[in-house]
Amino acid sequence: MAKVKVTQVKGKSGATKRQIATLEALGIKKIHHSVEVELTSVTKGMIEKVRHLVTVEEI
Repeated sequence: MAKVKVTQVKGKSGATKRQIATLEALGIKKIHHSVEVELTSVTKGMIEKVRHLVTVEEI
């Protein structure tokens, strides 16, 4: 499986509760925080839901 680096680049203030919960489930705690995750169908869907708040880089 491929790994990707997900970094939060925008604040959570305008996000819905569901989007904030998705960020927490990905392991992102605050702005400019990065995590490395396996790229599975589940994580792809989570990233798509918060696409406007994060950047994604392949490792």
